Amino acid sequence: MIGCSMDFSRLATGHRIHTVRLVRRQQYTALKLFADQVHWPTRGALGRATGCPQQPSPIQYAALVAAKRGKFRARLCPPICKERDSVRCYAKRSRTGNALDVDKTGKQASPQSSDAQGSTASVDSLQGSASTTAAPSSAEPEPAVHSSSTRPSDEELLQEWQEVKKNLKEEPQQSSPQTDSPLDTIFVSSEVAPWSKTGGLGDVAGSLPIALASRGHRVMVVAPRYMHGTKADKLYDSTQLLDVKAQLDLGECGMQEVSFYHQHKNSVDFVFVDHPVYHRPGNPYADEHGAFGDNVFRYTLLSMAACEAPLVLPIGGYRSGQSEGLPYGEKCLFVANDWHAALVPSFLAAKYRRNGVYTDARSIVAIHNMSHQGVEPSSFFGRLGLPGDWWDVLEWKFPDWAAVTGPAINILKGAILAADRVMTVSQGYAWEITTSEGGWGLHEVLQSRQDKLNGIVNGIDMLEWDPSNDADTEAAYSIDNLSGKAKCKAALQKELGFSVDPKIPLLGWIGRLDFQKGPDVVLQSVEPMAQRGCQIVMLGSGVPEYEQQMRRVEQERPDHFRGWVEFSIPVSHRIMAGCDILLMPSRFEPCGLNQLFAMRYGTIPIAHATGGLRDTIEDYNPFAQADKGESIGTGWTFTPPEVQPMMQALDLALQTYKEYPESWQKLMCSGMQQDLSWDRSAQQYEQIFQWAMMDPPVRPG
Repeated sequence: MIGCSMDFSRLATGHRIHTVRLVRRQQYTALKLFADQVHWPTRGALGRATGCPQQPSPIQYAALVAAKRGKFRARLCPPICKERDSVRCYAKRSRTGNALDVDKTGKQASPQSSDAQGSTASVDSLQGSASTTAAPSSAEPEPAVHSSSTRPSDEELLQEWQEVKKNLKEEPQQSSPQTDSPLDTIFVSSEVAPWSKTGGLGDVAGSLPIALASRGHRVMVVAPRYMHGTKADKLYDSTQLLDVKAQLDLGECGMQEVSFYHQHKNSVDFVFVDHPVYHRPGNPYADEHGAFGDNVFRYTLLSMAACEAPLVLPIGGYRSGQSEGLPYGEKCLFVANDWHAALVPSFLAAKYRRNGVYTDARSIVAIHNMSHQGVEPSSFFGRLGLPGDWWDVLEWKFPDWAAVTGPAINILKGAILAADRVMTVSQGYAWEITTSEGGWGLHEVLQSRQDKLNGIVNGIDMLEWDPSNDADTEAAYSIDNLSGKAKCKAALQKELGFSVDPKIPLLGWIGRLDFQKGPDVVLQSVEPMAQRGCQIVMLGSGVPEYEQQMRRVEQERPDHFRGWVEFSIPVSHRIMAGCDILLMPSRFEPCGLNQLFAMRYGTIPIAHATGGLRDTIEDYNPFAQADKGESIGTGWTFTPPEVQPMMQALDLALQTYKEYPESWQKLMCSGMQQDLSWDRSAQQYEQIFQWAMMDPPVRPG
């Protein structure tokens, strides 16, 4: 039997296409429907039936339609409310092909006597169960009944759905609260998921704009169109080449012509800049021989093309009263991510505003990692297409210990001085980068802009990372029923070749094998952790030395350690779901996402108290009093990032795990309750955007 699960609180109706993901790893798409320009009535029949405050999306209705025909089981999960309402509504096919009736508790009733009765039982019973609390404003029309021997096509489901929609009272319905002051926002990034991604930057550029668009903003994302000669290139097949080319003046590099590809997805305009320099093997920044020598040229091209895009691309105008052929225009907000896009604020201030263009535009530089600044010898300045008097803004000097010494330019420094606001990915990191230890030489420059510096923690994709509906894990579970996590742990122990024992603590580490992430701290701790009876798994790839150490430690401790030398998203999901504890001894971490994934999956993080880790992990408080609003916490933090402090934190965790299982479960639930969504982050970004638009433009120097 095919099973699918959906969450009313997490399936955003703003998404253009909804795909129901199947539980138990079945890679079959049960339903796929377009959800453009669909408005469902506020608290409609299905919403009232489940007691759900959010409105069911079209895909959720389509799932129930199919379930009513007895084609597959649909589990609809209302959001977790303060009262821990754990209602589950099921529709399950019987041996005769009829749907089984269900009540609000999810218990099965007897099969209906006929196909017609059976096809309507699931939703009718839900409506009946809710009739005492809220009577529907209009009866739900009966969808057509198909033969149980054939599965209806998506087109048939769509037609039924449209017929139902005609009979429902039309009221505008949004997946998120709408802003009172919509902005035209241009995100510029060197990568954007799913088209290109090497780390958290791609996730932010692929998710935050969607969250902002769902709140009523008009959003464009500008990124390179990479062609690496791999299967990933096919992701660009859905984009369309625009009949617009831009001639860009890059100074000593001459005039460069770029093309633009476009895809409107999830209410966001994704624009990809095309030029031969983006067509080469490797990843966006490097190949097997190291970083590309022309990266400054490649991302100067991106920044200048991004400045031209709102002026020349006829992709704006989805708002009522505007033509589809209009560009975004000059009054917009640019968000330049990291040094790769950091020339955008400089171009706006040094070139466009001086010529009366973008006088009402503002810019924000978003710093995801201070260790990457775009520093090059001073001879590169002439290749940026900036006026000569902008040299002072970018002027820099290589440190004495660097391989290259002497005068230099620093692209990120120019952005910090020229942008109207400076942002980073956590409040803790916003403070750290103003210190000599965390500023990587730019701490004094950042101190000069401290009144315009803000930090906002990233969100996560609550649909992709959902333990109640994860195609890559052994079993589904939720805060109301954690039994599936034990099954996930047993399956992971078996997959890794460990002893399958629920009492053995299973610890995980996931990340890039790089000094920053602290894999050496974990590897040095394997022996004391093994002595405590723990099982440990590490997943990642990177520095060859760490890869070799993982293989060696596995040979030395086969009963307690597994080193998975690669990066696999499905495996990372299984580790998050199956482990009891996630270790994160990162030496610095601007934001960090793994601790958020861990909390979402009820896995307890133990992390170095730095940057975003310190902001997002609340230390366990065994004396917390819930009636006084005190939090039990979400994990443990330690400092410094060394073996002994980490083991001290781990000992506290293991004591709680073994001796106080009820407290451990409360700790798991505390993490799972956290609002980790991008919508939360989007509201905070929205406030910073409003402040940037209210302030006069910055004039460096």
